[in-house]
Amino acid sequence: MTARIDIRDIRTIAPNFKRRLSGVTSTIVQLVPRQRQLGYPIAALGPGLPAEFPRIRFRDLWRLWKSPRGAKYRVWHARRNVEMLPGIILRDILRMKLKVMFTSDAQREHKAYTRWLIARMDYVVAGNSRSGSYLKVPHDVIWHGVDVDNIRPADSAEDISAGQQFQGQKLIGCFGRVREQKGTDLFVRAMINLIPKYVGWTAVIAGRTTTEHAAFHRKLQKEVDAAGLHDRVVFLGEVDDIQPWYQRIDLYVAPSRNEGFGLTPLEAMASATAVVASDAGAYEDMITPGKNGLLVPAGDGPALQDAIATYLDHPERVESQKQAGLDLVRAEFSLEREATSLIRLYEKLQDSA
Repeated sequence: MTARIDIRDIRTIAPNFKRRLSGVTSTIVQLVPRQRQLGYPIAALGPGLPAEFPRIRFRDLWRLWKSPRGAKYRVWHARRNVEMLPGIILRDILRMKLKVMFTSDAQREHKAYTRWLIARMDYVVAGNSRSGSYLKVPHDVIWHGVDVDNIRPADSAEDISAGQQFQGQKLIGCFGRVREQKGTDLFVRAMINLIPKYVGWTAVIAGRTTTEHAAFHRKLQKEVDAAGLHDRVVFLGEVDDIQPWYQRIDLYVAPSRNEGFGLTPLEAMASATAVVASDAGAYEDMITPGKNGLLVPAGDGPALQDAIATYLDHPERVESQKQAGLDLVRAEFSLEREATSLIRLYEKLQDSA
């Protein structure tokens, strides 16, 4: 049952107009409850959200002609084209008391329609510096964050519940949807080449394979089987709770060919795990090579393999870089930091002229 929300008290609306789970939906699901915990009156609007999620109803929108309690305007925080346009219509055609804000994680030249929408925003935010480079308007950069209260290192060996079938093995993990965009094939082929040379290491791939990518998955599994490595390069499928796996692995690999932002390296670092990543998404903002991980050019399989081999040859580097990654996430990439930074912008907009 949906929590009842009085729209008169709501100062920011986070629309989610796609039913299918995506990174945008995950961001909303993480951020809105944390912002409410911080005392800020925000609610979501739309489908594809948990049943008890704080949200308003579409039939409540007529109330947007009036200002919210305690502010001049509400903020409509869009994250997709399909959400920007309704915000513009509500503000400019229906003359509702709204300021429209957009967050972009896209790392490509925007099409003319998207540029038209962005040019009509009251405020624009980029999720990382590379995304900001494609925006043609003034903007702020606010990094996405992870919940460091819940995503954290294991307190003891007994806390690590995952991977019991790999007792005595060091694990290399690659987590996320199994598809070419995520570079799963680059990781698997690097493992086929490396794992036979390093006794005591096993690779695990966790993540969902959708129907459209099933043939891609089957091809990779056949390559693993042909190499005789079915017990050392292991597809786990979609797991119910990925956090214990972050705690269990010794090295995390993020081989994406392209990303909007990409949270998995941060989740790994928050769990005190060293990281090898491509330079896709915001990974360059997260990783200082040699300090808390290594970066390689996106799509470069040989470079990825060489970077992973560096840690397999020198496992002491895994240990030495864990704390640096953990310190960085807690200082710069926490969910609370993201939530607070956005609240400051909301408050600026809701009382602006």
